[in-house]
Amino acid sequence: MGYSDYKCFHFRFDGGIEFVRIDHPPINLLDEALSQEFDRLGRELENDESVRVVIFESALAEFFIAHSGLGRVGAASKMVSHTRSFRLTQTIGERFRNMPKVTIAKVEGRARGGGSEIALAVDMCFAAIGKAIFGHPEVAVGLVPGGGATQRLPRLIGRGRALEVLLGCDDLPAELAERYGYINRALPADELTPFVEKLARRIASFPAHAIAHAKAAVDTGAFSSLAEGLLVEAHESDLSVASEVTQARVKEALQVGAETYESELEMDYLARLSPL
Repeated sequence: MGYSDYKCFHFRFDGGIEFVRIDHPPINLLDEALSQEFDRLGRELENDESVRVVIFESALAEFFIAHSGLGRVGAASKMVSHTRSFRLTQTIGERFRNMPKVTIAKVEGRARGGGSEIALAVDMCFAAIGKAIFGHPEVAVGLVPGGGATQRLPRLIGRGRALEVLLGCDDLPAELAERYGYINRALPADELTPFVEKLARRIASFPAHAIAHAKAAVDTGAFSSLAEGLLVEAHESDLSVASEVTQARVKEALQVGAETYESELEMDYLARLSPL
């Protein structure tokens, strides 16, 4: 299957593996453009029988995916419906989790907020030591993560560590993310690509139906109540977006450097936010 008319991705197919390079400079912001293409890409990959393994990587040295675009917060409705529904990032993540093929994130830069949630949603995540950074800064600007993190992180690293990550709003280097169970492995930068590609080729050499059935069986045990949790998360996140405090704090964050290349490298704009 050909993948055409994408502006935020580059593709390379080899031996049952679809290599997907995210290229949405300057920081691979998970904004409306990237989100819509991720959604369409998930639908195409799900139905592409030639693909057995998908590897997501970034074309940008410093960023895997920065985070979800803050501009959408100001444009969001201040009225929250009592009828719960999934967020788009949740839907994207669930499609990658549920599709009958293996999805792998190869992270060599920053994966925060929505970027972390994409990495959490795929089947496996491997990261480069000294380069990869994971984190969730949402609570610092008055938001609740709304792309799956509040449900996936506790399942991976436990309640206490999930709260440390989500409420501390601090970065985790690859080594600590591995120790916590946030990711599969942290590897030296020069070993990351050979390791991931060797694993992907090994998996892609196995029968497609066996891969799909094994993945479905594992998910039944690991995520039997995830959908309900995601609906709760989406509703709480919508309520946080509707808050006047959050609206003001997001506006201030954008004024003091959020979503600019230099500030996003270390997230130092958080220290410039007004005390509450």
